[in-house]
Amino acid sequence: MRIRDLLKPEGIKLGGRPANKKDTINQMVDLMYNEGNINDKERYRAGVFAREAEDTTGIGDGIAIPHAKTDAVTAPGLAAMTIPNGVEYESLDGEPVDLVFLIAAPNTKDNVHLEVLSRLSILLMDDDFTKSLRAAKTKEEFLDIVDKFEVAKLAEEVTKMEQAAESGGYEVLAITACPTGIAHTYMAAEALEKAANAKGIKIKVETQGSVGAKNVLSADEIRNAKGIIIAADKKIDLDRFGGKQVLQTNVTAGINKPDELINKILNNEAPVLDGSAAPASGGSTEKESTAHVFYKNLMNGVSHMLPFVVGGGILIAIAFLLDQPGMGTSAYGSSTPLAHFFKQIGDTAFGFMLPILAGFIAQSIADRPGLAVGFVGGALASAGYSFAWLANPDAPLVGGGFLGALLAGFVGGYLTLFLEKACDKLPDSLEGIKPVLIYPLVGIFMIGLVMFAVNPLMAAINVGISNFLNGMGTTNLVLLGAVVGGMMSIDMGGPINKAAYVFGTAMLAEGTDAGKMIMAAVMVGGMVPPIAVALSTTIFKNRWTEADRKAGIVNYIMGLSFISEGAIPYAAADPARVIPSCIAGSAVAGALSCMFGCQSPAPHGGAWVIAVITNPVMYLVALIVGSVVGCLVLSFLKKPLSPEESGLK
Repeated sequence: MRIRDLLKPEGIKLGGRPANKKDTINQMVDLMYNEGNINDKERYRAGVFAREAEDTTGIGDGIAIPHAKTDAVTAPGLAAMTIPNGVEYESLDGEPVDLVFLIAAPNTKDNVHLEVLSRLSILLMDDDFTKSLRAAKTKEEFLDIVDKFEVAKLAEEVTKMEQAAESGGYEVLAITACPTGIAHTYMAAEALEKAANAKGIKIKVETQGSVGAKNVLSADEIRNAKGIIIAADKKIDLDRFGGKQVLQTNVTAGINKPDELINKILNNEAPVLDGSAAPASGGSTEKESTAHVFYKNLMNGVSHMLPFVVGGGILIAIAFLLDQPGMGTSAYGSSTPLAHFFKQIGDTAFGFMLPILAGFIAQSIADRPGLAVGFVGGALASAGYSFAWLANPDAPLVGGGFLGALLAGFVGGYLTLFLEKACDKLPDSLEGIKPVLIYPLVGIFMIGLVMFAVNPLMAAINVGISNFLNGMGTTNLVLLGAVVGGMMSIDMGGPINKAAYVFGTAMLAEGTDAGKMIMAAVMVGGMVPPIAVALSTTIFKNRWTEADRKAGIVNYIMGLSFISEGAIPYAAADPARVIPSCIAGSAVAGALSCMFGCQSPAPHGGAWVIAVITNPVMYLVALIVGSVVGCLVLSFLKKPLSPEESGLK
């Protein structure tokens, strides 16, 4: 397959004049739709904007590569646009964009097309290629240029492989990877190769993209290389690089600072990994703030924990929904065989929540040796064992809960790092037994001592928080509901949103009425942004373009499903108006939910789990009122568009 197979004349626009970044992406999506590659235009558009909200695809040098991989794509495709006057795109270098390629990738197991897209990404690093495309006068000329340079690149790759086979080694090795693995992975690889060639340095780059690892580094190549550059925005396993210089940074640095990275390896300025363990992630080795390190480690635990919370929580909610005969009794949720079935599965999933949280926090800190230590620490926090219990086994167990698991994760991770340092002085003959015997044996023993000692304290803190929440008057709970509800709209899936959600799930896990009220407020707060935007596009049509109005319809479903990210495309395009409006609406909804005493035993599901929410009618009222407030504020802040811009006559 060639690039020409994915790029059709109807997907090319020469001499485009988009008004801004949002308009650029909307026009590109229209071009892609003209090619017949997508079956749901608005869902694909939302996917492109969601990817853009994670990080700009304006990579610099006047180039942007927006993309999305989604079920809305029926066939892989490309669309292209030249913009002679340039357009502001929030690019990494701050310069306008004048050449855009849009990528549509389907969610299929057949990934042949991704190799083609990676080839395009590499070609875009060639100044002659991009200069020729910008100067193209016709679509046919544009396609001919693509063909010419692709054929030359394929021939160059063959030559490079032959020369590498003859040379027998590389001075510098590298791995590039980005979360989507479509474009930036290969652009970073090309930039590193070009910089190395200019220096006369032999380099080999392993790309870990959507098609899997390509150009994989061999053991001999690693042994003979001076060092390894890791330019990645996702976790990379570094065990194979023990004893070598390893410079870790992000994929953007691989694209923009290849000379600097290579020089650090050549000048022996990169840290050397010891022979038994590697740093935990593919992040930068440049100094990070303590807060960022804490957040990164915490979110590694939270992201692995959430599937257990969501899946288990909704199954438990279904059990309550099915158990109408048990309502009002102590057996509510498991008084019938069917309800008990759902409840048992949900409880089992929920039971993994704290060990998974602690285990993956520890793994983020100390890599794989930390996983078992953190996991056991989280399990001990959940069980509530203590030295007092050992003295009196009949005494009730009081678990350390969410806070205990957090402590177990961080203590377990740093205990493992301490063990690794302490074991550095052991004879080389014991190297092989460190990860399989010493780290797990001593690490699990040490975390056991810690958790037996601190569980009573953690339990006391958890009980104190629960008693405080249960003892709060209506006014205070309403205020708390407003705060957590508003937090759900600040960054819609980002750190602040996740902090509010994690707080809600932690309180839900305590099993108190106040905790369930907080969970309900968090969920309704997250439902408001997409619905508020959808209402505005429906009622105040002259504030929005035709594309905005069409996409707004999908946001009704996304909002009801508790998918806050549906509002991201609008927030990315106009953050100064959209985000404050959504915060206002979400805060109102969260406050009303608590005022009405609504409780949610489910951590997710939105309106689809309304049957298990206490006072469901007033919960819907809170959602409607909050959404209307957000809609009105947003529509007041946005100025009416001209008939030409809005498409309204």
